Amino acid sequence: METLMLTIYVLMWPALVLGVFAVLLRGFMTDWNEARRRGRRII
Repeated sequence: METLMLTIYVLMWPALVLGVFAVLLRGFMTDWNEARRRGRRII
């Protein structure tokens, strides 16, 4: 049981990082598409 809990704890962090990365990437893609539509640069 202890090994299972430790395994879940260790594997939880990459899943959280992936979720945060997905949210950031979605926001970036939204801004990028809007800038392309308006003919502007992002930076």
